[in-house]
Amino acid sequence: MLAVAAIAACNQRNTAGGGNVDSTMNSAVDTTGKADSSCCDAKLPKRFGSLTPIDSLGSGTGEGKASHTGMKFIPTGSFIMGAADQEGRADEYPAHQVSVKGFWIDETEVTNAQFARFVKATGYVTQAERKPDWEELKKQLPPGTPKPAEELLQPASLTFRKPAGRVNINDVSQWWSWTAGACWKHPQGPKSNIIGKENYPVTQVSWVDAAAYAKWAGKRLPTEAEWEYAARGGLKGKKYPWGDEALDKGKLKANTWQGEFPYNDLKTDGFSSVAPVKSFAANGFGLYDMAGNVWEWTADWYTADYYKTLKGTVNNPKGPVKSYDPEEPTVPKKVIRGGSFMCHSSYCKGYRVSSKMKSSIDTGLENTGFRCVAD
Repeated sequence: MLAVAAIAACNQRNTAGGGNVDSTMNSAVDTTGKADSSCCDAKLPKRFGSLTPIDSLGSGTGEGKASHTGMKFIPTGSFIMGAADQEGRADEYPAHQVSVKGFWIDETEVTNAQFARFVKATGYVTQAERKPDWEELKKQLPPGTPKPAEELLQPASLTFRKPAGRVNINDVSQWWSWTAGACWKHPQGPKSNIIGKENYPVTQVSWVDAAAYAKWAGKRLPTEAEWEYAARGGLKGKKYPWGDEALDKGKLKANTWQGEFPYNDLKTDGFSSVAPVKSFAANGFGLYDMAGNVWEWTADWYTADYYKTLKGTVNNPKGPVKSYDPEEPTVPKKVIRGGSFMCHSSYCKGYRVSSKMKSSIDTGLENTGFRCVAD
C-alpha cells in the first residue's frame, strides 16, 4: 500500500490553453510542444492484492448472456489507432492501422445504480472495502520492503483534495490523499455518499472490481483498440470524439477542469467533480462521456512500447501478454482511457481520443470508472 505507483492523472508537458502558469508550474513545459515521455511517472501510495485468481476475470465470456439494453452496436471496421500529431506521449506512437470485429458497448459508464445491483446480487466486496493482506502485498513489492504501520493497513482508497492555492504541478501528493473509508459508496471518504447519485458513474473501483462486474453481467471490459475505435465515433483522424474543435471553443463538450489545475476550477461546465451520465452530447456512435468525466478501465495490460511491436494492419488486438512499466516493473498495470473531470490542457489533456494512461489493477480512484462490451 505504501509502494509508489503511476496513477490516472498525469502531467503532460503542454500548456496550450492552460492560462497563467507560474515559474514553478512552468517547469513542466516542454518547449518543443511535444508531450514529455515521462508523463504518468507521478508516484502515489496504493495497494496490492493477490493476482492469482484474477488473471482471467473480464477477459472472456461472462457467466450469463449479456442484455444489450443500454448498449450500442459498433460495426466491424478499421481505423488509425494512436497519436498522429505532436501532442501524444511516447506510448501513443506510432499510429498504426487496426481492424476490429463488431461489438456492443455500454452507451454510458457503469452507474452507481448498476453497480449496486451487482453488489446486492452477489455480495461482492470491492478492494477499497477490504483490509490489505500484508502477506499478499509484499509479494509484489521489492524484497526487504518494511511492513507499513498497522493503522495504514486499513480499507481505503485515493481521493482528490483541491489545494488552497497554486502548487508544484509535478507533486501529485498535493491533491491526492489516501483516505480511510473511501470506496464506491463513499467516493470522497466516509462522510460522503452516493444518495441521489444513482445515475452517476461508479468510481473507486479497481480493475479487479470492474472485471468482476463485467463477468457477472455476461460482458467483458473493452480492449484498448475497441475503446478507441468506439470513442472516435466514426470520425477519421480527429483529436477528440467530437472532431478537432478545441475543448474551450463552441458548446460544452465534456466534463473536464476549467481554470488553473489543480486549485482553481471555474466550473464553467457546471460540475466540480463527476457528472451524471448523459450530461453532454453523445459521439457519432451514440456513446456518452468518451472524453472526460471518469477514466475507464480496459482489458489490456500496459507496456510502454507495445505499439512499437506491431507490424502492418493489426486485427482485433488484445494488448501485450503481460504488464511491464519500466518505471515500476513490479507493479501490474492496465490501460485506462478517456480522461476525467480533472483533465486540463496544461496538465494531462487525457480527453484526446488517443490518450492512454496506466494504473495498478487493484487501485481505486475518485476519477476512475468503467464501461463494458459484449460480443
